[in-house]
Amino acid sequence: MNVKATLSPDDLARACAEAMWKEDDASGGLGMAIADIGPGRATLTMTVRPEMVNGQRIAHGGFIFTLADSAFAFACNSHNDRAVAAQGNITFIRPGKLGDKLVATAREISRSGRSGIYDVSVTVGDAVVAEFRGHSRTIPGTWLPVVDADKK
Repeated sequence: MNVKATLSPDDLARACAEAMWKEDDASGGLGMAIADIGPGRATLTMTVRPEMVNGQRIAHGGFIFTLADSAFAFACNSHNDRAVAAQGNITFIRPGKLGDKLVATAREISRSGRSGIYDVSVTVGDAVVAEFRGHSRTIPGTWLPVVDADKK
């Protein structure tokens, strides 16, 4: 079955996310959840737990980066092409606090050939905590099987 031809772009993105989530121990282990997924976009959430705060008693930047990176990963893998990060950069704007529900919203900026650029905003309510930009690179493989209809 040619999944790209039989599934809508939204259904394809959801099916890719489900397949990827089954293999993603890091995101699930940190308590992340997928709130929204679509072609070139993903929203993930994570609540700041006690083991996620640093010596300043604010959310450790590494956990904020990891949430943004996970949202980026689900967005750039939503087209059924396996993709990995080539680079990622984050700017911290304000601290996250213990108990905050962080929301990372990723959106595709550009996708051409094997390269993609994605922006991710991490928020708590209406307040922006961080802005992340990730560059993706596709690698061989797909999340869902693709069979060329001409080869049946």
